[in-house]
Amino acid sequence: MEIDRYDRMILEALQSDGRMSNQDLSDHIGLSPAPCLRRVRALEEEGYITGYKAVLDAKKLGLSLLALIGISMDQHTPERFANFEATIAKIPEVLECLLITGQQSDYQLKVVVKDMDAYQELLLNQITRIAGVTGVHTSFVLRRVIDNPSLPLSKA
Repeated sequence: MEIDRYDRMILEALQSDGRMSNQDLSDHIGLSPAPCLRRVRALEEEGYITGYKAVLDAKKLGLSLLALIGISMDQHTPERFANFEATIAKIPEVLECLLITGQQSDYQLKVVVKDMDAYQELLLNQITRIAGVTGVHTSFVLRRVIDNPSLPLSKA
């Protein structure tokens, strides 16, 4: 599927407000409701839109400690990585797991927990117990300067 400027406008609008009604969306981009809805459904079916979700306030929910964790592995084998990735995917505190290059770490995790005690429990009782984890380097986030989940569609 080749996306055009209307599709990009739909994607930009839905990134900002995923609860926007089809009528409001069609008014916003300048299409009538029926073709607008067909385009949204096509974007969903083709995988450009992968889902809709509510964005929650972590601090209001008591999750005030955000950490970035670099993980080093003992072996760089597909089996070792697959086991790590399957295990880490089951830990709800892990918001993001990235396989990275250019660092001493093999993975970077973004985790959120209540406090330092919860971080210690997560680290010592879950993360370091995963087979193959040999090093852990943590940085704690002091403040989110930019927190933008939207993709830059005008650059795509």
